[in-house]
Amino acid sequence: MDVKSLICGLAATTVLAFAATTGAQAGKLEDVLSRGTLVVGTGSTNAPWHFKDASDTLQGFDVDMAKIVAKALFGDAEKVEFVNQASDARIPNITTGKVDLTCQFLTVTGERAQQVNFTIPYYREGVGLMLKGDGTYGDYAALKAAGSSVTIAVLQNVYAEELVHKALPDATVDQYESQDLLYQALQSGRADAAATDQSSIAWYVTQNPGQYKDAGYGWSPQTYACAVARGDQDWLNFVNTALHEAMTGVEFDTYAASYKKWFGKDLAPPAIGFPVEFQ
Repeated sequence: MDVKSLICGLAATTVLAFAATTGAQAGKLEDVLSRGTLVVGTGSTNAPWHFKDASDTLQGFDVDMAKIVAKALFGDAEKVEFVNQASDARIPNITTGKVDLTCQFLTVTGERAQQVNFTIPYYREGVGLMLKGDGTYGDYAALKAAGSSVTIAVLQNVYAEELVHKALPDATVDQYESQDLLYQALQSGRADAAATDQSSIAWYVTQNPGQYKDAGYGWSPQTYACAVARGDQDWLNFVNTALHEAMTGVEFDTYAASYKKWFGKDLAPPAIGFPVEFQ
């Protein structure tokens, strides 16, 4: 083989190797675009995150986040296929490739980050206290001042008493097996407040105007983000861009409308000028 042929052969090999490398990096994005549908894992039983309405239509804040990504991909928020999955399938369905993306009130932890790549956060959860609108105690300060006279309903958990006592050190803690039982205890007067996720409080207050209220104090923050498979930076970058611009840029109205619908709160538009996320 002459030198010219050898050089041409080496050049071709280099181009093919580069193409293979870049193709691998952008594989999921290209696959999803080629398929024409985004496949997202989520649940169907936890309002306001993911649940079905009377017509069996899946809805919720997690569902809206997935639709934001679909719109960024295809210009059509409905080009998304949802895979109904249990909580313990959220990570396995990503690592096995069953879904492109998981959006299912998934708390970011270091352990989970060793298995999947988390997107930027789209919500910060925390524990709060829900009160009856006409109850004995008007807010968190009144609950705390009442000391051991206060009874707090909370979901059954080995850490339940410790969790409540972080906010109300002297309160009596009653544990219940389900969310519905918490609300029943509050409604019947067996509990003075229900300790639960602040998102659940916002949803329940929105659905029952005037009957319940937020005590105005939150603690034990945790971050919710979507998850993608490790090793595909282009795909992670794309999903991050879609979520970021929904919270801070061109799709803010969509994100804000969803936030208002599920949590009953108006978001202030992002300030014009220096990007607030870099302050």
